Amino acid sequence: MRDSNSWHPTAYRTHTIGQVTSNGEELEGSEVTVAGYAETVRGRGAICFLMLRDGTGQIQAFLKKDNMDGELFESIQSATRESTIQVTGKVAKKRPPKVAEGEPLPPPEYEVNVESGEILAMAAAPLPVGVTDEVNVGLDVRLDNRHLDVRRAHVNAMFQLRSKVLQYGREHLISEGFQEINSPKIIAAAAEGGTNLFPMKYFETDAYLSQSPQLYKQLAVLGGLERVFEIGPAFRAEKHDTYRHLNEFVSFDIEGAWMDDEDVMGVQERMIHHIWNSVASNDQGLIDVVNEYRASQGMEPVTVDVPSLPFPRIPYCDAIEIVKQGGGEIEWGDDIESHHCDIIAEKHPGFHFIPRWPMSMKPFYIHHKEDERGSSGGQLSRGFDLNYGRDEMTSGGAREHRVEILEGNLRDMGLDPEDFTFYTDGFRYGAPPHAGWGLGVARLLMVLTGAGNVREVVLFPRDRSRVTP
Repeated sequence: MRDSNSWHPTAYRTHTIGQVTSNGEELEGSEVTVAGYAETVRGRGAICFLMLRDGTGQIQAFLKKDNMDGELFESIQSATRESTIQVTGKVAKKRPPKVAEGEPLPPPEYEVNVESGEILAMAAAPLPVGVTDEVNVGLDVRLDNRHLDVRRAHVNAMFQLRSKVLQYGREHLISEGFQEINSPKIIAAAAEGGTNLFPMKYFETDAYLSQSPQLYKQLAVLGGLERVFEIGPAFRAEKHDTYRHLNEFVSFDIEGAWMDDEDVMGVQERMIHHIWNSVASNDQGLIDVVNEYRASQGMEPVTVDVPSLPFPRIPYCDAIEIVKQGGGEIEWGDDIESHHCDIIAEKHPGFHFIPRWPMSMKPFYIHHKEDERGSSGGQLSRGFDLNYGRDEMTSGGAREHRVEILEGNLRDMGLDPEDFTFYTDGFRYGAPPHAGWGLGVARLLMVLTGAGNVREVVLFPRDRSRVTP
């Protein structure tokens, strides 16, 4: 599943299992030490077949009582499934399977003929969740035992894909001249207004967990870093309990000087295109593992269809008309909710932007142009969303760089500009026009893997009811 040929030997193994299985011809006859989880233990009497699995693959270890310490042989033969075991022996070609006359033999497979070994840790039995067996347990039970759940092949593959998404997204942003920063997660005031803050005590000071790196990435741009990005956590005390909301989440966030909303939409669609193209080129094996599981559950396979550029732009005013024409009840100034997005997704099932939202629906820091108004005369903003089908993926836009407008926007939202002087003071000394966005990593993974719940693609999710493990 994972390319491990560049991995170095460690105290417990000379090779990963993936290195042995992919280089079996070269290693045949050589002594290797491998370690992994006992997936199956078969055989009684004088021989034993141990199937070992590590994070790079599976291999059969063949044990013969006459060739090794008898007590060790007995202990491995009686080991419980998922026990961790280290074995040392010579790489050998497995006996080829029988094939019909005239049929070609499959490529050779390799095993380890064990000479010595050690049980590193015996697994308790029974297991609370199945690893190789299909055990019907709910998502909560799986999350309670996430350390075992991740050993399941398709779950493991999804988190390997998550790592790839982070890698490909980061490398694309760097290729476009963005620098990585780290913003504080302990803050003194709300970044986006509202009451969805987790309060905390910071020594003698009232503070909060950060809702967003928004204000700080803007200050970095004002400081002359020009193009910045962060991949980090944010915390929102929203009382959602849905398949796509968590109270702690990780997002890609960017901010760029001398850029407007259309410029940063371009950055985003190019980044997503690069991620999808890279996964399609390099990681189809991980997608195949996910699809093997989906097939076993009677679900449709996921395909990595690289999206065309540019993504469709459906301005808010046009989106309202599409919803109305589709029979939805909505008026200008209303939020476009999920059931409205279902109607839009009939025409635009993939990635699409919804720009030019009403200013009244966007945070105080979003830019607007006075002459841009909707059909009802309401002020339009330079804010946008990115959707995939019915689901919102991104919120972003051009930022207000005029300090007097910023302070007026704060007052309009019922906020006191004095509470935001740490932020607004940065705009008093020459602020470049700038724009940016935030994109949830887990929501990208839901699209890529077909996961039906955001908790599937977050290692240890935090929602209204879960703070452990």
